[in-house]
Amino acid sequence: MAASSQITSMEVKTSKDHLKVHKMKKKVLRKQVRAQHTLMRHEGIECISHATQSLVIANAGLGNGMSRNQLLRIVEEYGLVETLLMPPNKPYSFVKYGTTEEAKKAFDALNGKEVTLEDFGQNIVLYINFVEKVLWQNAVPTSLPPGLMVIEKIISSEEERRMLESIDWIGDEDTQNDLCVFTAQKTLKHRRVKHFGYEFCYDNNNVDKDKPLPGGLPEICDLFLEECLKQGYIKHKPDQLTVNQYEPGQGIPPHIDTHSAFEDEIISLSLGAEIVMDFKHPDGHTVAIMLPRCSLLVMAGESRYLWTHGITPRKYDVIQASELGQKVGTITADVGDLTLNRRETRTSFTFRKVRRSPCNCIYPSVCDSQKGQQSQVQPSFPHNEMEASKLEQEYVHKVYEEIATHFSSTRHSPWPRIVEFLSSLPKGSIVADVGCGNGKYLGINKDLYMVGCDRSKNLVDICGEKNFQAFVCDALSVPIRSGSCDACISIAVIHHFSTAERRLATIRELARLLRPGGMALIYVWAMEQEYKKQKSKYLKEKNGSKDKEEEINTGMAQRPRLSDQMPHSSSQDSAYSDRLFNDSKDEGSDAKPVADSRLPVHTNRTSFHSQDLLVPWHLKGGTKKKGESVDTVSFPAGSKESQELSPVFHRYYHVFSEGELEAACRSLDCVRVQNSYYDQGNWCVVLEKL
Repeated sequence: MAASSQITSMEVKTSKDHLKVHKMKKKVLRKQVRAQHTLMRHEGIECISHATQSLVIANAGLGNGMSRNQLLRIVEEYGLVETLLMPPNKPYSFVKYGTTEEAKKAFDALNGKEVTLEDFGQNIVLYINFVEKVLWQNAVPTSLPPGLMVIEKIISSEEERRMLESIDWIGDEDTQNDLCVFTAQKTLKHRRVKHFGYEFCYDNNNVDKDKPLPGGLPEICDLFLEECLKQGYIKHKPDQLTVNQYEPGQGIPPHIDTHSAFEDEIISLSLGAEIVMDFKHPDGHTVAIMLPRCSLLVMAGESRYLWTHGITPRKYDVIQASELGQKVGTITADVGDLTLNRRETRTSFTFRKVRRSPCNCIYPSVCDSQKGQQSQVQPSFPHNEMEASKLEQEYVHKVYEEIATHFSSTRHSPWPRIVEFLSSLPKGSIVADVGCGNGKYLGINKDLYMVGCDRSKNLVDICGEKNFQAFVCDALSVPIRSGSCDACISIAVIHHFSTAERRLATIRELARLLRPGGMALIYVWAMEQEYKKQKSKYLKEKNGSKDKEEEINTGMAQRPRLSDQMPHSSSQDSAYSDRLFNDSKDEGSDAKPVADSRLPVHTNRTSFHSQDLLVPWHLKGGTKKKGESVDTVSFPAGSKESQELSPVFHRYYHVFSEGELEAACRSLDCVRVQNSYYDQGNWCVVLEKL
């Protein structure tokens, strides 16, 4: 009897163990499948079920703290590693083995395995999938911003030691109330700071030129500055010094040193440790630059006046593995040569020359001295075809050429109901995407033959980079044979035409392309951003930030930006640092049509006051967005810094009132309205060609 009871107990225990193993296998499989979908959605890389030489390893990337050395040790246990690719800021890596058998061995051993990240002490679980091959296109090596230099080993280790010892952080903290103190010291959120010569005031981002600090610059800096003058790094001897001390994990927000405060050349010594500094052009182009220990950064001309620079607060930098972070120059996205580098305490000596007259640089859009001179007359509502064409050329066409790269970076997640329409079409259908933008919808359904067209050459070029078929044309005149398309889509396009006649002509052109029985889907921005007591995503993403309630109603507007509620906008489901450029709004009243008046400039993320308006696009984008890395620091959208750093473009829109789009479609006798609906702040119509 006892033996029987013991056997039963063992059977129960074995059953529980089997159940536990079964649940664990199901969990691993579920995570594995999720990793497959994420990789396909964000990178277009398809995982496969049969064994190959190549694996993708989820949770083992630079983006979640896995170093190249640790991952290489892990994967080398199972065979000869031919290639290890670690894309920057991604939470996965790719490995290629010498044989399929070795890859299969690694797959069996590592899938679902828990490992500890050496540099963080955090446990992670690896999820493995096979891939056919990895075609990862490295970023082209990028050059330094114009006017920027980095000089290695500008001082010796002994000189570095003396300069660091000359800064008494603790002693000066104890004597801050002493009238004889020659420096101004502060402990800021992101770093410790000490000023010499003149104090930089962070409340207005300027210096009081009439109140120099006693004592000037430290004597130890004199010989160094004389050598810089002799070498031609600077034209004027600096009279202001800011010393910053950064602990690992600290940084400085992206900024441009105030034009009216300082002269052209700004130089900065890196002492104690190396660092990666990020530079960004207003067009969205970014360059990460390694500043080695004891090196000198020189910013002049465009790099000083136009590019923002900052240090992302984090404990590790992504660097070139082969150079161990010691090589001067840009950090290129060479996925076969990137790793993590632990930061150490770094002190910077930044020298500037205080400006005594207004800045007259050639970058007025970011120059505080010239902002008052930037005023332009806002355009009026067009009264004839010529005025309409000119308005659209200036406030639609030119804008998208200017902002194409930045715009494309925020438009990548398709809208479900548009995907549903494309998925419902028969296999082999010929579909035209008129106003295709960056081609977000061109690859949705592989069973369709899709071709795109757009007025912006730069956006069409982006489609070409994705291997989509697209060409440049105006939506009023599409060079496609009449009746040749089974379907057409026009997503967030027709609201950019400035008269009712031109909007109707665009719909008529869509109908011309369709064969009898062919279908067209049209989306336009809705005046009603609150519909059936529900706020649109556009209004919801206001985030309630008081700082962001900024009305861009300034004469410095250069041209017009699409809001994130538009169908071409980016979604929130990215697992990576997808940057959404959120702009603010306040509550509005019913819209009023513009008659004979200037076009108003809309306050982003508010209800519409007018059907015809200009909508701001901040080229740089300042606020923290959903999906953005938590260790990224930037200025609030409404702050002084953001306005100085961000060129603002304005785009013309006609927002449609309820029933307006449907009525325009019904006025054409060649089509029939199959369906009309409201979708997250947009009016939508499905047409059938008669």
